[in-house]
Amino acid sequence: MDGRRVVVVGVLLLGGCDTRAEGRTTAAPDPAPVAPAPAPTVAAPAVAAGELDPGRGTQIGAIFEAYLSPHQEGDEEENTPATTPKQFRSTTPSQNRAAREAAGHRAHGQVRFTNDFSRAFVDVKIEGIDLKSINMFHIHCGKPGILGPILVDFAHATDLQGNLADGMFSVEIRNEHLVQTVEHAHGLVGAFTTGCVIPSPSLGSVAPVKVSTVAGMAQLARDGELYFNLHTTGQSYFGDIRGQIHPLAPR
Repeated sequence: MDGRRVVVVGVLLLGGCDTRAEGRTTAAPDPAPVAPAPAPTVAAPAVAAGELDPGRGTQIGAIFEAYLSPHQEGDEEENTPATTPKQFRSTTPSQNRAAREAAGHRAHGQVRFTNDFSRAFVDVKIEGIDLKSINMFHIHCGKPGILGPILVDFAHATDLQGNLADGMFSVEIRNEHLVQTVEHAHGLVGAFTTGCVIPSPSLGSVAPVKVSTVAGMAQLARDGELYFNLHTTGQSYFGDIRGQIHPLAPR
């Protein structure tokens, strides 16, 4: 009996050891990271010759517009600075902005650029203003409410009074008209009131360079830096109606 008891106890001890051994597990090592496969390179398809047409450069591309009103003018004419030169001062009685609005002073204009920026076509319909009182009409560069220098003086491109006779103003602007505006400036006043300075430096000149191309005019339009300003004998300094130029709104 004692012998058999010893054998049984030994078997139980061995079985317990085996059970504990079976309960132990060894963690498997993490798999090595796999680098993602490189994306296949796809060559851009060549442009078919039929899709390229240099002749489309003269067609209309970008279109901008403005709605001119008295309330876009930066201030009332009575607040014209005392140092303002005579040619920019009113010569007939002025009306405040509210009175001009009540009289229906307003206009709607468009600027259409050709794709190659060789030309810009300007059309403006004017209402409520005595057309004979108009003495200046410009496109200036500047943000809303700011009096900026003149980029385009329409008097260099057309007979202002003759063009305005029926209230519909239309003119074609080319590079030479922008150059004429700058060259027409004289003295210190002209240096600050005409021509829009290109914000980036130029290798061709140490002095600041002014915009002299329709392409530069289009860039200022895209940047929201252009506005129409129509002046009359009674509103010569700030202007009668003004309109910031924006991309054509969807209809």
